[in-house]
Amino acid sequence: MPRRVRPEAQWLADAARTDLWLVPTAETLGATVLFLGTRAVDSAAYFRGWHLPGWVIAGSADAARQILTTLAAALITVVGVVFSIILVALTLTSTQFGPRMLRNFIRDRGTQWTLGTFVATFVYAMLDLVAIGTGPHGDFVPHVSITVVLALTLLDVGVLIYFIHHIAVMIQLPQVIAGIARDLADAVEHEMDSQGGRAHSRTAPEVDVLHAMMERGGGVVTAPESGYLQFVRRSMLIDLAVEHDAVIKLHHRPGHFVVRGHPFVTVWPAETAADIERWLRRSHITGPYRTLTQDVAFAVDQLVEIAIRALSPAVNDTFTALTCIDWLGECLCRIARDWDPDPICRDSDGLVRLILTPVSYDRLVQRAYEKVRQAAGGMPAILIRQLDSLVLITRSARLPEQLPVLLAQAEMIHRLAKETVPEPSDLADIEAAYQELVMLHRGQEPGV
Repeated sequence: MPRRVRPEAQWLADAARTDLWLVPTAETLGATVLFLGTRAVDSAAYFRGWHLPGWVIAGSADAARQILTTLAAALITVVGVVFSIILVALTLTSTQFGPRMLRNFIRDRGTQWTLGTFVATFVYAMLDLVAIGTGPHGDFVPHVSITVVLALTLLDVGVLIYFIHHIAVMIQLPQVIAGIARDLADAVEHEMDSQGGRAHSRTAPEVDVLHAMMERGGGVVTAPESGYLQFVRRSMLIDLAVEHDAVIKLHHRPGHFVVRGHPFVTVWPAETAADIERWLRRSHITGPYRTLTQDVAFAVDQLVEIAIRALSPAVNDTFTALTCIDWLGECLCRIARDWDPDPICRDSDGLVRLILTPVSYDRLVQRAYEKVRQAAGGMPAILIRQLDSLVLITRSARLPEQLPVLLAQAEMIHRLAKETVPEPSDLADIEAAYQELVMLHRGQEPGV
């Protein structure tokens, strides 16, 4: 059984991963600690006359300064080259994949570790250079530290080779699309894992009663600030509801844009709304962009955005759109099997305390197909691939109520094909794919 990850820890980990400075800063601090250790060894060898091993580089203070100065200049030059490569990759990403893909590249650990390794080695070399000086026994030369910086420089050469290969692979479109699909699979797993195996209570009788009571006499609490809802601290809201013996209903889910002063939650009984409002700002996080934490639809929207850009007249890249449809189909097959979020959160006594508005399976299917279909008029290859993916999702569906939305999407694709595809042979292929789906919905296996 996979280890359950707290949603707060997942959000913090994702936020930390998106910071381009965090890993370089940690590596720089590590380089400073390493220097303090090697400097202590050098000082002990200098003052106590220790005999250093033969592999430790020896030489005069002037030679050491020349070596370190040359290495520092070379390292800072390579850091500039690495920055340039990163900026080129980010520019290419924004142009070809869309500006929302930039965060996927910024959070790449390979890029962060590469940048941090070169910066840390540069800082280590500069500390070594400053450490050279005069002492009671002649010039103090940190021989061990210089040997270590040369070893780090050899490591940097390997890291640079890795970085060039990593960037060349990372900017390939199929790799980007597959990476987004993996993020979506992880987001579904984390979201369902956070549910903790509690019994599904969407149809519980008391839920309908609570909805009615909130509509009649609930207290409305407005959003304290505008922005995309990135994260909701559900455990904090449940604790607040327990403390005030109340029920809280969220009007928005992560991924929605909330506007300051507009309704954000409804609280019952209404007299507890003022107390809960004081703590509301700490119970959620808003920001200028969406994140995958608690927002499964974001990854679907990213794949759809790449597909729409590929289908635009300026790009006209049919095969990229086909790749996006393939991965959207795979993701929706997983969602059809696993996605069943519970909108009801209870306290330890089993009482309803928090009502959520999670994205539904039907809405995820609609987001995955509608915009791509609208951009694919007159493109039989795209329409056929969409129908084929709908067949796969139909075979993966585990509940009868998951099927109508798939058939509805197929019918819209079928109507669009009749209106926009003039070639009879293309229409025949689309008709065959559509009829296969229709037969599956009727409970008949195609070809039987």
